[in-house]
Amino acid sequence: MSGAATISAAQAEADMRHWLERAVIGLNLCPFAKAVHVKQQVHYATYLDGGDAGLMDALLAEARALADSAPSLRDTTLLIAPNTLTDFLDFNDFTLRAERRLTRAGFEGVFQLASFHPLFQFAGSEPDDLANATNRAPYPTLHLLREDSVSRAVEAFPDAGDIFERNIETLESLGAAGWAALDVGPGGAHR
Repeated sequence: MSGAATISAAQAEADMRHWLERAVIGLNLCPFAKAVHVKQQVHYATYLDGGDAGLMDALLAEARALADSAPSLRDTTLLIAPNTLTDFLDFNDFTLRAERRLTRAGFEGVFQLASFHPLFQFAGSEPDDLANATNRAPYPTLHLLREDSVSRAVEAFPDAGDIFERNIETLESLGAAGWAALDVGPGGAHR
């Protein structure tokens, strides 16, 4: 990441909390996020190195730490990588490798891996398609979710399959200007 300023752990975490509160919870993009946020069960970890070589090790360490923690204390982990994988296609490739690595490490059926990126783009979509904002965050982020927690949340939310479509409707009604006004990009928590 040459030429770009290095982001600190404190800034990365503040920006991610701001994004979670304003976009994910504020727009109800994930109806399951508010409960774990309010109960302070979201663990924020930051990988500050500029290369992705150690990010896989950091992800596996966070998976082990999450597995060793009681869900009532730590139900989910956001591993933020603000200084690496700024290219979305590189990040997407890394995410696929990370899923395989988690499986080989024995976490299949234990965790799901979700991914967020400032330039997230669904296959077949245009870069400015607002649907992409459902997976856009201030920084490249790997989200470890407990399978058991996801299953319970889906059971409690009868129309879980409709979340994605509802999110697209929400974002389209908000519009590009409305999304921009949320100010949930890098530094948004500090303005």
